[in-house]
Amino acid sequence: MRAIFIRHGQSTGNAGMPCHDLATIELTEKGWSQARRVAADWTEAPSLIVTSPFLRTQQTAAPTIERFPDVPVEVWPIEEFTYLQPSRWNGTLAADRAPHLVRYWGEADPAYCDGEGAESFGALLRRAEAALGRLAALPSPGPVYVFSHGQFIQAVRAVVTQSKLDDRGKMLCFWRKGEPPAIGNTELVKFEWSNPRWQHKIPTAPTLSY
Repeated sequence: MRAIFIRHGQSTGNAGMPCHDLATIELTEKGWSQARRVAADWTEAPSLIVTSPFLRTQQTAAPTIERFPDVPVEVWPIEEFTYLQPSRWNGTLAADRAPHLVRYWGEADPAYCDGEGAESFGALLRRAEAALGRLAALPSPGPVYVFSHGQFIQAVRAVVTQSKLDDRGKMLCFWRKGEPPAIGNTELVKFEWSNPRWQHKIPTAPTLSY
């Protein structure tokens, strides 16, 4: 089984525009161009296409779905990590949220939940583990193309590559102030299931990141 995770293309949120509903953030024109490039660059038809329920991942997947019209498409709970309570922070700019991000990651409490509509870091890891379990149980050897989000994919990678760390240890490694996102827009992150474990397939050539 091979699973290729793809972060969505550039969104209006990535471009610095305020967002009022995390689920309905759309792609920018650049994001649409990235999505079309991803679809054109595939060299193998997938056995399954998976997207998160959020609009920007479904838009990113759309050109790939159009290219492979006979491939089944499923929506899984692999949406982005929402760690700040949406009712307090939707519509704000990144600069407004920055001090709260520093405090949240600095305290590194994987059980902490910021409020209604948010989830704990531990819950994020459980979702990542569940997605990997679901992929491993698929009857087809793959590949499966999984359109998701940067921090969710980062959590999947942490589950696979940092298995010796507990939740707090993974959280301490997850975010650094001032560093760019760990996974770029439309970057591909590849994993291979070899019973009984997943392996992170490090590319030997540049990944699709625009």
